[in-house]
Amino acid sequence: MPNYQYKARDKFSKPVIGIMSGESQDAVAAKLNQMGFIPISIEEKKSAELGGFFDKFGRIKFSDINMFTRQLATLQKAGLPILSSLKALREQAVNRKLKEIIGQVLRDIEGGSSLSAALAKHPNAFGALYVNMVNSGETAGTLDQVLERLADLGEHDEKIRMQVKAAVRYPIIVVISMLIGFLILVTVVVPRFARIYAQFTTALPLPTQILLWIQFIISKFWWLLILAVAALIFGFNSFINSKPGRLFWDNFKLKVPVFGPLVLKLSMSRFTRLTSMMMKSGVPILKVLELASGGAGNVVISRTIDNIKMSVNEGKGMAEPMRVSGVFPPIVIQMVSAGEETGKIDELLLHVSDYYDSQAAYTIDNLTSLIEPILIFVLGGAVLFMALGIFLPMWNVMSLFKR
Repeated sequence: MPNYQYKARDKFSKPVIGIMSGESQDAVAAKLNQMGFIPISIEEKKSAELGGFFDKFGRIKFSDINMFTRQLATLQKAGLPILSSLKALREQAVNRKLKEIIGQVLRDIEGGSSLSAALAKHPNAFGALYVNMVNSGETAGTLDQVLERLADLGEHDEKIRMQVKAAVRYPIIVVISMLIGFLILVTVVVPRFARIYAQFTTALPLPTQILLWIQFIISKFWWLLILAVAALIFGFNSFINSKPGRLFWDNFKLKVPVFGPLVLKLSMSRFTRLTSMMMKSGVPILKVLELASGGAGNVVISRTIDNIKMSVNEGKGMAEPMRVSGVFPPIVIQMVSAGEETGKIDELLLHVSDYYDSQAAYTIDNLTSLIEPILIFVLGGAVLFMALGIFLPMWNVMSLFKR
């Protein structure tokens, strides 16, 4: 059956966008009416067979899970039973893997399983944080609210990722262009000048000799270079995936100029937002800290959160171990301390997260201007080295002619 992209409104007049399979536009409109939606537009979405072939082997994207969560939250708010909601989402899912997972979740629920238990069988799509928050929503009878918070969190993370990718795109393009230019210079330009310089007995300057050595290695041992780069990448990945390597790498990321403060701000924002949302959803504090530790994205911060968990387990507060760690900035510690005294720690942590979001957004917006001095220095050094390697021998040759 063909897929149709639709725009509709729910009973609260909120816009809903999605994709649904159906025999015709009328059939899709009828399904939307059954789901309690008012169709606005329905258009056929044509997809290439080759794309569908690769979808079978592709992974589930972050955006796919966000869309699933948002649509499920909307359907639950509309009062649709969970089975009917999942059936509707399975029909309109474009990603083949996600469609298959939703089908398996449906079968598990029909067999008597809860939604959280069914989702827990697919950790690659739904992590521990997701499952535990859904479980707390089922227990408290606030599944729609929990799903909406999960959707907000997922969309927030996706927005940050897109902003960071957009900010580093320019520096990456500059570096790649520089590498391509250097390779062209070494493999095309340098050999031609080398033949000219070989006709004279004058000694070549060191920059030129280095360029000739690089040209020789690239032309004769290019296959060895490819193997060396592949081995280096594999070794680096193996190192950072080990416990000592991950600790060293995460600690290094926090200390790198420009990027270190940004990583810390994003980690603080994620920790405070996760903790606030889970506490609002009714997750026990020890479980909250355990999940926040796993979702921090940095081993240094995760270890600090584990120490906080031990302190809470012993009946102590969260603020003191945060202060001792030296990782958490004073504003976070003050907010947590005030929250513990007033009993509104979840609200205060959400304010802290918003603060760090604004700080991170400012840094991301100005990331290019912050990196530009480093890029100019590196590019200037590279251009100077290549210019000296090419023109110094020319000056030496010209001095020979003057004699």
